[in-house]
Amino acid sequence: MSNTKLAPLEPKIYRLIDANLNRLKEGIRVIEDILRYVFDNKELALRLKNLRHEVRFDDPKLLEYRDIKKDVLKQSITTEMQRENLQAIIKANIKRAQEAARVLEEVMKIADPSSSETFKKIRYELYEIEKYL
Repeated sequence: MSNTKLAPLEPKIYRLIDANLNRLKEGIRVIEDILRYVFDNKELALRLKNLRHEVRFDDPKLLEYRDIKKDVLKQSITTEMQRENLQAIIKANIKRAQEAARVLEEVMKIADPSSSETFKKIRYELYEIEKYL
């Protein structure tokens, strides 16, 4: 998926894809690093690393249409700022990654149908990892 170019889309759809690609990779990375550095769990950290590496797009329009200043919900809400322990961080980030994968699965049906199934596969892999955790 690394050389994927998206079908011509409305600029705000590129924003949607960009935000969710970032959300997905960031959520996976947080869990991966906790499993790697805190729990020394090579197997799960590697599964997550491999998933994260499946999420690569080179389409320059993603950056071109990124518009953080106009993000109407960039301010964190109270519950996003509360984490009791590492388990809570893992839970929040696995949910974040699953939700982003679902958004990408749906939007890719119009932007790049061949990659829609990839995001579905990633989402289901995240469900399995969540169950194990």
